[in-house]
Amino acid sequence: MFYRPADGHGLPHNPFNAIVTPRPIGWISTRGADGSENLAPYSFFNAVAYTPPQVMFATTGTKDDRPRGKDSLSNIEETEVFCVNVVGQEQLHEMNATSGSYGREIDEFALAGLERVECETIACSRVSHAPAALECRLNKIVPLLGESNFLVLGEVIGVHLRDDCVVDGRFDVTKFHPVSRLGYKDYAIVKSVFELNRPGQK
Repeated sequence: MFYRPADGHGLPHNPFNAIVTPRPIGWISTRGADGSENLAPYSFFNAVAYTPPQVMFATTGTKDDRPRGKDSLSNIEETEVFCVNVVGQEQLHEMNATSGSYGREIDEFALAGLERVECETIACSRVSHAPAALECRLNKIVPLLGESNFLVLGEVIGVHLRDDCVVDGRFDVTKFHPVSRLGYKDYAIVKSVFELNRPGQK
């Protein structure tokens, strides 16, 4: 099968999201200039550089009560900071509860029954029991092709690691089993981990 996205795929569901998988989930917490808080998961998310450490996520789609799409984007435009919370198996259902299209007045921390704690370097809350959290300062927002598609790039200026996830000096993903997004309504939980040396690496 071959198709040109501009012409449509002819399938009952769009296969694109199922092709680029698995994708890590950035559980983005933000605070608006008025003090309102938002927490939402984004699967167009990843790390993009080591030095300085940087991450990206993309927001897509429109929202009736925001001029440029999502609450996360509007809050970041106002305050220029955000926090990325890592999602483990334990947070799966809480993360899903925050994925709804809620009005800007809804506090997803409260909606999902999540305990919040203040970040160290930025004015923003983070999920207290997340395996890790990355405090980020906005680098730039890049408009993408298509209506209400924006790429957000941030520099990581503070890192939280849950103590039980640090084992023998390494951040151990087997202690929390990361959740990843697949296509359609599908998710995966990482439980099989192995090491593999690159050519010439010891």
